[in-house]
Parts: sequence; C-alpha cells; structure tokens
Amino acid sequence: MRAIRGLWRWRRNPLRRATDLAEAWVALLTLLLIVVAAPVLGSLVGAAAENTLQQSVRRQQHDRHLVTATVVRKLDGPLVEPDPDATSARDTRSRVLADWTAPDGTEQHGTALTTLKSPHKGDHFGVWTDRHGLVTARPLDSATATTHAVLAGFGAALLVAGLVESGRRMIVWRMVRRRYARWDQAWDRAGPDWGKAGTGS
Repeated sequence: MRAIRGLWRWRRNPLRRATDLAEAWVALLTLLLIVVAAPVLGSLVGAAAENTLQQSVRRQQHDRHLVTATVVRKLDGPLVEPDPDATSARDTRSRVLADWTAPDGTEQHGTALTTLKSPHKGDHFGVWTDRHGLVTARPLDSATATTHAVLAGFGAALLVAGLVESGRRMIVWRMVRRRYARWDQAWDRAGPDWGKAGTGS
C-alpha cells in the first residue's frame, strides 16, 4: 500500500514512470474495494444466511417436538461424545433402549441418547422427535442461527478482501515483469560493448 501514499507525489514528478502511477491507482482502487465492497458483500451474505437459517429455525421448531421417554434398559458401549450444539459441552450421553409416545399419539420403542449419568429402568428423560415419533436432533435455536449468519458474512467479507488483494498483487507482479522485460530490451539495444572504452561513448 506504499503506492497509495505516493499517488499524489507522483502526479507531477519528472522521474515518474507510467507504471508508478498505475501501481498507485491499482493500490487505491484495491483499498476502496476492501473498505467498501468487502463489508457490503459480507453484509449481504450475512443477511441472506440469517434469513435462510431463521426460516430453518421456524420450520424445525414447528416440526420437532420434545417428548418424555422412559428408559427400558441401558445399552452397552462407550459413552457418546457431547452434542456440539448442546448448552454444556461436558454433557456426555449414554445410549439406552426407551419407550415414548409420539406427538401423533403412537407408541414408539427404540434407541435414544440420554444425558442421565446413570440411567436405570423407569427413568424419564427428554428426547426430540419429528411429528411421527422418530428420534431427531434438537431444533436449531435462533441465537445459534444468528451466530452462524454473522460468521458467514464475516467469512465472505474476508474472502472478498483476500481475492481483491490477490488480484492487486497479480496485477503489480505482471507490471513489474513487464518493466523488467523493457529494461532487458533497452540493455540489449545498448549493445554488448556498453561502457567499454573506445566504443564511441
């Protein structure tokens, strides 16, 4: 970004090359895109993600129901890792065979996960099901959806800024390569005897 500071200095400088001014303008344009376009695009992506996720939250909260299940017996096996969306990451879960009544009134029997520390026959716990009584994940809550949307918007803004800066670097790299190529051509035109005595210099 040094070229931005020198943009106005190069305007009327007799030593200014066309590429110096072009690099400064490219840097200024890049800065404007990063400062303006990246946040705007990040906001648009975040808003779109928020809208989609909040619709999913409403749909899941409508379709999923918390019912009370009764432990039939604990199933053997290792403890299951905690749910990443759970309120406490320390809640390990046990697999149990349980009975519950579906929201449509049908009796259900099957495997479920419980946070009971030592589940015994007859213990009650909550389990999330769909409308037909099949066990499902708990619905996404509004705060988590908002957090995901903010992260999506922030990630999109960073991606745009990174792409713009990468584009600037590529353009400047090509300009420098072209400048070096012109220097090589100028040296070739000067001839192999450049600077030697007796060459008419």
